[in-house]
Amino acid sequence: MSSPSPSVSTERPTAGASTPDRTRPAVSVGLVIGICLVAANLRTGLTGVGTLLPAIEQDSGLTSSWGGLLSTLPLLTFAATSPLVARASHRFGSARLLVAALGTLAVGTVIRSLPSVACLFAGTVVLSAAIAFGNVLLPALIRRNVPAHRIQGVSALYVTVMGLTAALSSGISAPLAHSLPGSWHTALAWGTAFTVAAFIVWLPRLRHDRPGAGTGATHSPAPWRSPLAWQVSLFMGLQSLGFYTAVAWLPSILLHQGADSTTVGWMLFYYQVIALAASSALPLLTRGHHDQRWTAAGASVVVAAGFAVLLSAPGLTVVACTLLGLGTGVCLVLALSFQSERVGSAGEAAALAGMAQSVGYLVAAAGPLLLGILHDATGSWTLPLGLLAVLSTAMAAVGYGAGQDRHVRPPAR
Repeated sequence: MSSPSPSVSTERPTAGASTPDRTRPAVSVGLVIGICLVAANLRTGLTGVGTLLPAIEQDSGLTSSWGGLLSTLPLLTFAATSPLVARASHRFGSARLLVAALGTLAVGTVIRSLPSVACLFAGTVVLSAAIAFGNVLLPALIRRNVPAHRIQGVSALYVTVMGLTAALSSGISAPLAHSLPGSWHTALAWGTAFTVAAFIVWLPRLRHDRPGAGTGATHSPAPWRSPLAWQVSLFMGLQSLGFYTAVAWLPSILLHQGADSTTVGWMLFYYQVIALAASSALPLLTRGHHDQRWTAAGASVVVAAGFAVLLSAPGLTVVACTLLGLGTGVCLVLALSFQSERVGSAGEAAALAGMAQSVGYLVAAAGPLLLGILHDATGSWTLPLGLLAVLSTAMAAVGYGAGQDRHVRPPAR
């Protein structure tokens, strides 16, 4: 249904959505490897900080408040940086910008590992800005180079790689800090191995990249007036809020409920394994289905049920973590694939991804902080977990809208 006014953004049904996209070549192995290597850099430098935070606070004299700011700073940087990517990609070319972002990521990682509190925070901002560029560029690159019927499969693959490397970083950062010279400073920098590998793989693609070609023939403005774009953005935000809140507070919640530290560690590992399995299985279960409304709504309800079980039945921790893993794993793949599937060109994908991730990470940044405040105010996890269940139910509503097989119409210029 179109609007009589050209200044208002509307949605249109996806033309030819039921048939494979024949205008783009089959996905090459080299492209898939390149995408996976970029994905390996999108969380590795962030997830290890949580396990190292006690040592960082003790060694540097940071208070818990400053430690919380260090954990929230990447999400705030994502929200501030993401809207800039689409225009920069059109001006310089997406592959060129991605290579520059990878170089910046390596520099930021090194700065963060230097023995200085100022460098710790400055390096975190630099590397987070570089990761934000990678977050937005990947959906646009996938939209440009991957046939439509393969987008969700490739998105699921890179989410799986992202999750595996994130879990690896969480697991080995503390042991590395104990075994390597430089303690946590060195452990913060180990992920540069993935950065250098991705840089080398993408460097040859620069000769085929031209300014203006990275995101389509023309620059696409962010579709701020599109209801569908807002549904995609809020779905991205609410699923991110659930994930980052669970990663930040699940250990504390389980300890409060009487679990020992060993059990807590295994539950966090189990939660991530289930999420990875769910994200990997989704393309197989939904192959050929372009309408994802009920999948998105159902996965959101599963997340809400996980938080509800965690609240009402502390003895069913395994059930709660299973539900949370299944739901968040599916929601993450959908949130990322919507940014490529709900648009008609790579330029529009970059614009939608920039909007979705700016809104999304701003929402996500509020989650861990808000739950911490509620817990401090009430001395209990009852209200925070109840709020998470309610927000996950709201995610089902916006997910139902975001999952419809339609395209965001670009705003009039």
